[in-house]
This record gives sequence, structure tokens and C-alpha cells, in this order.
Amino acid sequence: MSARRDLSGVDVDVIVIGGGPAGATASTLIARHGHRVRLFERERFPRFHIGESLIPETYWVLQRLGMLPKMQQSSFVKKYSVQFVSANGKQSAPFYFWDNKPHDCSQTWQVVRSEFDQMMLTHAREHGVDVHEGVHVLDVLFEGDRAVGVKIRDEDGSRREIRAAVVVDASGQSALLQNRLKLRLWDPVLNKGAIWTYWEGAHRDTGRDEGATLVLQTATKNGWFWYIPLHNDVVSVGVVAPFDHLFKGRVSHEQTYQEGVDRCGAVKERVAMGRRVTGYFATRDYSYRSRAVAGDGWVLIGDAFGFLDPLYSSGVLLALRSGELAADAIVEGLAAGDTGAAQLGKWGPLFNQGVDRMRRLVCEYYDGFSFGNFVRRYPDLRGTITDLLIGDLFTERVDKVWGPLESLYEAGKQPIPPWDAGAPPELVQHKANQLVLPEGRRP
Repeated sequence: MSARRDLSGVDVDVIVIGGGPAGATASTLIARHGHRVRLFERERFPRFHIGESLIPETYWVLQRLGMLPKMQQSSFVKKYSVQFVSANGKQSAPFYFWDNKPHDCSQTWQVVRSEFDQMMLTHAREHGVDVHEGVHVLDVLFEGDRAVGVKIRDEDGSRREIRAAVVVDASGQSALLQNRLKLRLWDPVLNKGAIWTYWEGAHRDTGRDEGATLVLQTATKNGWFWYIPLHNDVVSVGVVAPFDHLFKGRVSHEQTYQEGVDRCGAVKERVAMGRRVTGYFATRDYSYRSRAVAGDGWVLIGDAFGFLDPLYSSGVLLALRSGELAADAIVEGLAAGDTGAAQLGKWGPLFNQGVDRMRRLVCEYYDGFSFGNFVRRYPDLRGTITDLLIGDLFTERVDKVWGPLESLYEAGKQPIPPWDAGAPPELVQHKANQLVLPEGRRP
């Protein structure tokens, strides 16, 4: 089938499923080019979402969107660094972003996602996106292998179909198209889960360290706590560890969480002066990725494409960046009358390379990598490690850390398997980022 398509006869140019950061980014950038963009969000904003910590490289997408003035005027806590605490309570020196890159981008924010996501969606509306909240996208419509629109259910229960030249799936971890087309691959290494809650009045550092993200290793060294200071004197504190540790038998989330806090002195000391102000939240749907970012007439972005791991707070960055890259490919494709898989997914290889770099840093940490030991041995690479931590992932320049890192491996250590290790080959072939369904298989 030809990638080119007559774009007449559609209700809108682009449909975006989901109003989170990825969907808001893509829809805003596409609408700015004069295209008719309709966004359907199942919930009514503001709504709760985990993932509060932004890393510095989000700056460039926020700048392009025109969101920086709104962020600068917000109540969000300013974040200047990240710091690591070992299982025995030993703290690394803070990785100050400004010291590595003296630029405005080196100050970022700890955000309350309900507020941040609302700001992003409002911004999309202000730039011409036709936003519909409380609308459930039931399915994506296909003609052969090509996506041609969506079937929706309004809040009053009525159902209808909307046709578009391109469908952007930004539906988050519900991953509508990824599940329908059976594209999900679970990461063979990062089989983690998380339990978290929120504390008021817990310990907060001062000055430049007030908004620092802390990564505190658990006593057993098989997981870690995040400690993220938010505005209104609230701190987000969560534990990440293997599934079989966090979700064992009939033990409650509260008991598992509290046992972890009791065994991690650095966390216990920090929350002792505070009081818990919410219940406990948990998720098991961690690291996965799709076999393809796009097909004819459709694109996956944000968590609808994949989720890595919360260790280095890369989630919002990957949502913003995938939304931006996909938007550029869509705008270019609409101008050329080409909404085929190769055009819509041309950004996939670059994006996957960036995710792979962050994934390796995550896996190395879980495998015992010590930032402190590394920078003591290779002080000239401290800046490059910091580049990775701030999310500067889409350049080969940072790859110079891997050789020295491997030099610290213990004898016999095996390489970290790739994210698609062991993937069954019978479902799809993935060539030049174009999804090819086996003969006779249709969505």
C-alpha cells in the first residue's frame, strides 16, 4: 500500500488520544502549524498522576512550547541537583546541574502533576487544540493496516466515530494501540514495582539543596527510595524494588512500605518529623517498550510507547521529547501528503538510542554502580555522567563513559541484555521503524 494518501474527507487532520504531557506537547506543536487537532482525554483535569520530578533537558521542549514563563511564575519547587545516598547512609556529593552547564536550563522543577498537566493541557487549548475531556476513546478505526480515526463514547454515553489523517496514541500506560496490536515487550531486567505516599512537614534541606531529588538505596541494596520535595510543605517518598519483594503474599502495601522505611535510616530520619497525608499508592506496570513507534496513520508517544524506570526521573522528559519528535514528523508528513509508517516513525531510532542510554545507566545502578567511586576514578568524566543525569541522551558524545564504566566491572560480570532480549520474532518485523504485520494478520 502506498504511504501517500488523499487527506480530504477527514473530520480533522490529527486526533490525539490522551491529554498528559506527551499528548499536550504533540497537539500544541501540530496545531501551531494550522492543522486541525482534536484531543480526547478520558478524565477530567486536574487528575492525580505520579512522576513529579523534572530533569533539566525538559527545558528545551518547554521553551519551544512557550511554557517557561508559566513554569517560572508557578509555585513549583526549584530543583538544582540530584544526590545519592548509599545503603549505609553515606551521601555522595550533590550533582549540581549548574556547575556542569551554567545555563538557565540547569534549574528545573519538582511539580505536582495534577497542576503541571492541567497547565500543559490549558496551554494546548490556548494554541488552538480542540480539547475534549471526559471522553473515552473506545477503539482506533482501521482500514486494512491504516489507522483512519477513532470510536469514542461521550460522557452522556453516546457513541460516534471521528475520522483523521493521523491518530496519535498518548493514552499513557493503558497503551490502547500497543495492547491492541500486541506490540508490548516487557524489559527482561527492569522488573520493578513501586509503593509510595506523601508526607507533610518532613525534613527539607535549605538553600540550593531545598529542591534536590534524593535517591536513597534500601538496606538490602535491591531497591531505592525517592525523596522529592514539593510545594505546600509536602514530600513525595516512594520505594522501588523487585516485584517479588514489594508484592509478597497478602502483605499490605502499608506494611511493606513501613518495613522498608524502618530499615532505611536515612529515610526514617527524614520522615520522622512529618505526618503522612495520603494513603499508599502502588504500581507494578513498569519497564516496557513497543516494538514500533508508528504504523500507517498512527504514532505512539509517551507511556503509550514505553516506560523506562523512575530512577533518574526521565518520564516527563521522554513524554515531552517523543511528543515533540512525533509532532515534527507528522507536520512534515501532512505537508507532503505522506502519513505512512516510515514518515511518521522516522524519529524512532534516535529516540530509542536515547532511551537505551538512560536504560543502561539505570541497569548499572541496580547492578551496583557507584557514582561516587566512578567520579573518584574518572574525575574528568563527572561532567559527562551529569549530562546523562540531566537527560542529555540523544547524542553519541556521552557514550565515552561506557568504556571506563566497564573497566570497573568485577571479573566475570556479564553485559546487560538489551531491552528486546528474548522477544518472540513471530509477531512483527521491525525494519526502518516500519511495522510489518505477518501475512494475513490485521489489526
